[in-house]
Amino acid sequence: MDLLKGKTCLVTGAGSIRGMGRAISVRFGSEGANVVAVDREMAPKSVWPGEEDWRGLEAVVEEVEAAGGKGLAVVGDISSSKDVDNMVSKALEKFGKIDIFIQCVGIRGPMATPIVDLDEATWRKLIDINLTGPFLLAKAVGRTMIPDPEGKKIVFIASLAGSRGYVGSAAYCASKHGVIGLAKTLALELAKYKINVNIISPGAFDTNLRDEAVAERAKSQGMTVAEMLKKQAEAGPPKGGGGPQIPLGRMGTPQDIADLVMFLVTDKSSYITAQEIRIDGGAE
Repeated sequence: MDLLKGKTCLVTGAGSIRGMGRAISVRFGSEGANVVAVDREMAPKSVWPGEEDWRGLEAVVEEVEAAGGKGLAVVGDISSSKDVDNMVSKALEKFGKIDIFIQCVGIRGPMATPIVDLDEATWRKLIDINLTGPFLLAKAVGRTMIPDPEGKKIVFIASLAGSRGYVGSAAYCASKHGVIGLAKTLALELAKYKINVNIISPGAFDTNLRDEAVAERAKSQGMTVAEMLKKQAEAGPPKGGGGPQIPLGRMGTPQDIADLVMFLVTDKSSYITAQEIRIDGGAE
């Protein structure tokens, strides 16, 4: 439909095969956008059987262009100011501007480690990637938008963990609480330029975010990853006890996120800013 024709979109966390960033990038491509797809590695690994040969950013750019857009792959660590400056510079060099910025990078970290047992290195790693990275990107991208702000949009992907606590996930929860505060403040600071900034907080989604935890759980139970994934699939979505119930009866998909992001980056959402939008199938 070419809703984003002529727009340049920078999407971080775009390289995972089951990632929200990939789905968003391809959706943007189908609307005629220029997509700068960013990830820490060219081809992030997946623990899912049959996905060992995934080509990461290279494949995502091909998908974007096959859908009708233009693509650029950039490898970089968002927790490094040098790498962030390089991402922005390459986007500007290739396409001349950044109209839309989607911050989708995130790591899950431990899911069952009490605060009293959490090591400082793990804490700092999650804060660096999940919170300092978004700050560095907001600063660098925001500066490029202010001189020509018309129609500019920013969306941060946070989590339900950004508004509640989860036992054993202190660093992740703290980092996502921080992202929401960062994004809401940025929204107020950029409102005078008519730049919209919003937050999406997903619930339980079928992505690569929990791959590390799945692999560790499989090892602890003496199972293969494939066996653990099959066990999880048979168990279905959370039904209470291990997490919030999902009234709609299924986990979310990356396409669900891409649909919501599309709404937030078009003129249909021009009067929405500084909002956290939950997308969780009705989970409580």
